[in-house]
Amino acid sequence: MVANYLIGLREGLEAALVVSILVAYLVRTDRRHLLPALWTGVGVAAAVSLAFGALLTFGPSGLSFEAQEAIGGTLSVVAVGLITWMIFWMARTARHLKADLQHKLDDAVEAGKRAVVVMALLAVGREGLETALFLWAGAQATSGSDGDVTPLLGAALGLATAVLVGWLLYRGAVRVDLRRFFAWTGAFLVLVAAGVLSYGVHDLQEAGILPGLHDLAFDVSATIPPTSWYGTLLKGVLNFSPATTKVEAVAWVAFVVPTMWFFVRTTWGGPSRPAPSAPVPSAASPAPVASPAAG
Repeated sequence: MVANYLIGLREGLEAALVVSILVAYLVRTDRRHLLPALWTGVGVAAAVSLAFGALLTFGPSGLSFEAQEAIGGTLSVVAVGLITWMIFWMARTARHLKADLQHKLDDAVEAGKRAVVVMALLAVGREGLETALFLWAGAQATSGSDGDVTPLLGAALGLATAVLVGWLLYRGAVRVDLRRFFAWTGAFLVLVAAGVLSYGVHDLQEAGILPGLHDLAFDVSATIPPTSWYGTLLKGVLNFSPATTKVEAVAWVAFVVPTMWFFVRTTWGGPSRPAPSAPVPSAASPAPVASPAAG
């Protein structure tokens, strides 16, 4: 539930930020008459995202077990790819997001109301489709049973929190260091995405697409029972499986190590170089002249 809450919070906050930036810009530039067109685009994007989530949930139900596992595993891998791209995209463009959206909105306003609808639909719809896919993959990975609604409840609470925070940001009631928020949640989502990837690999093994279903890297079920509170917590947060195959373990490590390294480099930058030491003047050297900007 914790992982899905975080996914819903982060993804929902991105969409809420997009909407709040667009609404605030129209209001500030005295173009309130375009707000209905903007909200129409946002509403269509939300409806399309919900329909996509329903299709993912109920679409494969009539297929064979192998086909369901193959589809689930493939979509989980796709979801990991999308969420990884989103994490790096936000880390790279967060500081320019407001200016980019306002520029695109200006272009849409010049083209007419329909262009505003389409612009809002695309801006919010991309976030919505990514959110639906990753929430579905995360819910599948962390669900204890077919009827377990806890992951969906966590996602719903995260989305509701994101809507509230987005509204408070728009009203100026709260101030959030978004750069730090997206940095830390991005690092955590790398681990969540690794768990979803591991789950997707296991699905592909059960579908017979990947080998090694019964070739375990480790089995700590006796130490960490899946039904224990800590086993449930590890499953819900990081999709940790006490019995992990070698292929799952290799996929997890191969994803986490380079992805986390590049993310830390992108977000916090590399280690700073020490400033070069000033040369010590000799007795015959003239005294250094102070820069006019010093002090």
